[in-house]
Amino acid sequence: MEGLEVSILPLSEVKKDNRDLRLDSRYFSRAALAADALVAARTPQPISQLASDVRSFGAYALTNEFEYQDEGVPFLRGTNYVGDFINFSDVLRISPEAHGLLHKSEVLPGMVLLSMSGSVGSVAVALDSWDYPINSNQDIAKIVPSGVDPFYLASYLSSSLGEAQIERLPVGSVQQHIFLWMIERIQVPRLGSTLEAAIAHRAKLAFDTNEDVSRHFAAASDALLSAVGLKDWRPPEPLSYSASASAVLTAQRMDARFFAPRVTALLDVLSKDGVSVRDVASPRREKFRPGQHATFSYIEIGDVDGAGAVGSSVLPSQEAPSRATWYVRTNDVVTSTVRPIRRLSAQIDANQNGYVCSSGFVVAQPMAIAPEVLLTYLRLPVICELLDLYASASMYPAITEDDIFDLPMPRLEPAIEARIVASVQAGKQARARATQLLKQAKRAVELAIEEDERAALAFLGSPREQV
Repeated sequence: MEGLEVSILPLSEVKKDNRDLRLDSRYFSRAALAADALVAARTPQPISQLASDVRSFGAYALTNEFEYQDEGVPFLRGTNYVGDFINFSDVLRISPEAHGLLHKSEVLPGMVLLSMSGSVGSVAVALDSWDYPINSNQDIAKIVPSGVDPFYLASYLSSSLGEAQIERLPVGSVQQHIFLWMIERIQVPRLGSTLEAAIAHRAKLAFDTNEDVSRHFAAASDALLSAVGLKDWRPPEPLSYSASASAVLTAQRMDARFFAPRVTALLDVLSKDGVSVRDVASPRREKFRPGQHATFSYIEIGDVDGAGAVGSSVLPSQEAPSRATWYVRTNDVVTSTVRPIRRLSAQIDANQNGYVCSSGFVVAQPMAIAPEVLLTYLRLPVICELLDLYASASMYPAITEDDIFDLPMPRLEPAIEARIVASVQAGKQARARATQLLKQAKRAVELAIEEDERAALAFLGSPREQV
């Protein structure tokens, strides 16, 4: 039967190193078994021998002992992974007191951070350059390497062979997850010290380069905020305030948050030029018709990362989800209508022209504004807070297309727009370079295991792979 995959093993092999006596096809997939065989030939060691500790969060009940806040200690979650990098742009924060309570989940420099649920298998390294203290939730395992370079370990775990080992591990009927003891048993192939060092060096370059992404995007945001007078803005926060009945009727809202003086003051700042997003961009409503394609590239809300970029997946048209709605074109800006506080906006690249996005997005076609400027504006925390005010419903708060296009949009000097565009483009270039460098490190691991170490060293030393 076409597409049928069968793995046949003796019972002794099934029981070997199989603590829970798993018999499912996922655990014994051909890819996993092939990876096992390749890794076994490279004098592997389990993570338990290569780490002084593998820790998580502690008791789940501790989540009831703290609340998130605007300032404080960064609290990493699975949603903060962008591929195998960490993005702090929309990180939640906890108080120093809560950080002290959650001492088991503290993140320290040099730790390898492995996602245990949700995006299982995402890997990152905690860098010396981060602003500590940092904490994390129960879905992120902290591996403390003691007998291996953390950047080599991260390169292997995120390579195709490491992924094959990790992807077979998740259990659970609703949300798949892996346990600490599973992580401790993952086999890590050991290579020559020269090659491991070269791979680690290439991966460290990747993670260091990725730090420039946040710096460039922050520069774009700062330039825009400064231009409109919001860089060091301190909104009024009176203990009590009132709104007129006519204002309530006009807005058709009765909640106090909507009429807070900070909101009124913010709208006054943004509306001074009498321009809205509708004046500089128009909605693109190019309807997707599945029957015209055999396959299509689909963008969902979960594909938007924390730095203004977006991924996709290729689907057969006959399996098109009902939410696959709008075509997107080069330089369009898509923004999520669901929970806008999450800052999920992205710019469509030239290679994504003709992709299809979910109905959970509004597609904006910039007309009298650079797409990088519109992207930066829609991702400003104060703008996302403003959009969040218009969200309705309790389960999946969403806003309308009109809410987005009616947003006030201040005019910017050409020089300011140019600075914003340059910063965003520099951030995109840094992201592309970081991604390429990490791909090189992972590919070198794969070559060393699949072929030999000379091939891996030659790959890292070839002119086209030089950095």
